[in-house]
Formats: sequence, C-alpha cells, structure tokens
Amino acid sequence: MKIKGDLHIHSCLSPCGDLSMAPRDIAGTARKKGLDLIALTDHNSALNCPAFREACIEFGLYPLFGMEVTTAEELHCLALFGKVEEALSFGELVSGLYTGPANYPDKYGDQIYLDGEENIVGEVEVNLAQGACSVGLEELGGLIRKRGGLFLPAHIDRPSYSIFSQLGFLPPDRYDALEITLPAPPLDTGSYPLTASSDAHYLDDIGKRHTELDVEELSFHGIAGAIRSGRCSPRF
Repeated sequence: MKIKGDLHIHSCLSPCGDLSMAPRDIAGTARKKGLDLIALTDHNSALNCPAFREACIEFGLYPLFGMEVTTAEELHCLALFGKVEEALSFGELVSGLYTGPANYPDKYGDQIYLDGEENIVGEVEVNLAQGACSVGLEELGGLIRKRGGLFLPAHIDRPSYSIFSQLGFLPPDRYDALEITLPAPPLDTGSYPLTASSDAHYLDDIGKRHTELDVEELSFHGIAGAIRSGRCSPRF
C-alpha cells in the first residue's frame, strides 16, 4: 500500500513556527493536501503531541510523534515514535539534557502548547531553537533506538544545523534514513534510505516536500519497516 507522508512539521510550540500552526490546523491542512501520514517534530520538545494525536484522529490521518533534537555538535536530528507517551517520555529526557537561553516571545516567537480544543495549556520559557543538548550524535541515536524510535539526521544538505555542515562528513551509524531537501544533493549518502519532508513552519508549506512509502500495513511497525528497508521515495 502506497501512502504519502510528511515526517517533519513544526507547530506553534517551536519559536520559529507560525502561531497558525496549531495541531488541529496542521492536521486539517494535511488532509486537504492529500497526505496520509504526518509527524509532529517541534524543536527539542514533544508537548504539543497530545493535541496533535486528537487532531489526527479527527481528520483520519496516521500520526507519528517526536521532535527535532539539537545535538552537542549543534546539528538537527529527527526522533520519531509511534505512541504519544513514548514521545513525551523522550521529551522529558531531552529537557534534562537541553540548555538554551531564555525565550523572549516578542523577539524570537511564542512557544505555546495546546489541548485538543486549542486552549493554551502552557508556554516553554527556555528558547527551544537556540540551545543544544549535552549528548552527541552517536549517543542520541542510541537513546532513540533504545526506546524503539526512528533516528533520522535532518536536512543533511543544508548549510547550517546539518550533519554535513557541522561535521563535514557522514559518520557511520545505524541511521534509519537521511532527510534531504534537494532532489539530488551533491553528498555521499551511502546506502542509507532517503526521505524528504516539508520542515513546515507555516500551513502553506505542509506537504510541499513529502515521502512516498510502500507499507505492508498502516502502523508504526509498517512505517518503520518501509523506511528501514528503503521502500520510501522522496518527492519534491
């Protein structure tokens, strides 16, 4: 079964995410754009994942829950889980490893998380996009795998916050896949599967890049199996 997935979307919890990126509006837009699978990946926090789960149920989308984690090398990696509880638990771990400056909403943007009815539940006071965790790439991968999640270095072909911009090469590891933003990045990606996602911070950007997956079943097991075995194709 072929499905369309956008595995890298930010909500209003990310300071760089527009306030229009409420979980319910994300899900509604994704459905209008013909997506089947979407993942919420805010910077270094999973606090909007419970509201995101409710929104995806309402609009008939399959959700993945996670975050875009900043490693000690200041590169970004996606951590994706099949259950909201797993993402929240991993988010608590990341919170204890993360150090960042105070957030000033007027300067950097709001960092709010919501309930299923789009009421504001709280606001994160530490800037989620300008700090880093105390663990490096290899250790982060081990922590994600230990919890059964998917581990994908993000936007590896960008000139900042990517594995190539920060390290200059691709260290060997058990990445589940690599995320690219260009159809043919001039990089040595080895034999790793490739994905593409929108990294959307605005509703209009959702699905502009996505991944087509050939899944045996619409479940986390089926999605993870398709990604790890290379039954996934970036679409631009």
